[in-house]
Amino acid sequence: MRNASFVTALILLVLTGAVSSLLAYRPVPVVVATNLEKLPMEIDGYHAVEDTFPESVYKELNADKNIYRHYRSADGRVIDLYIGYYGTAKGGRTGHNPYSCLPSAGSAIVETGTIDCTMSTGKTARVNVIVARKDELNTVLLHWYQTGGTTVASSSLYQNLGRLVNRVMHNKDDGAYIQISQAAADGNVAQAKQHVRVFAGKLLDSLPAAWPVER
Repeated sequence: MRNASFVTALILLVLTGAVSSLLAYRPVPVVVATNLEKLPMEIDGYHAVEDTFPESVYKELNADKNIYRHYRSADGRVIDLYIGYYGTAKGGRTGHNPYSCLPSAGSAIVETGTIDCTMSTGKTARVNVIVARKDELNTVLLHWYQTGGTTVASSSLYQNLGRLVNRVMHNKDDGAYIQISQAAADGNVAQAKQHVRVFAGKLLDSLPAAWPVER
């Protein structure tokens, strides 16, 4: 498996170099409409309020568009949403990595894996799931990369492959990092996984129509 991953990465590196040379003289598109702010403020019965990070966090993220919201259900459950969008000019991806960011913030990662989220079309998207613990409270977190508004990738390798195809076919390789989380007591982790899984499917339904425009 390790050798296969190395070969895949090597092939990707060579292809990226070749494509970069071929596309060197094509103009790089710029973001003309961010659109993500148009994502519904109500998703699956959850109603959102906007929030912000300190300016220092935004400088570190260096995204073209940030969305940070707290979605609350009628019975008081809260799902936090963060989206960081990066246009082609910024390389289409972030350096944010929850596997290092969570421990650095004092949370212990106790579980990792993947989970399938179902959209209204019946299609499923596989995303990453993390369960982290801090101060006797768990956080169930889903995260993934999205390319072109419709392509979901659980790893940066697959995201880069999607970006490479888009760069060749459409002269763009924009992308977004998406994170959904919910706090859970020890006995409620399974329920929280189900809550964020269903919410993610609904969000995936809405993202294509709110995807940023580049020209």
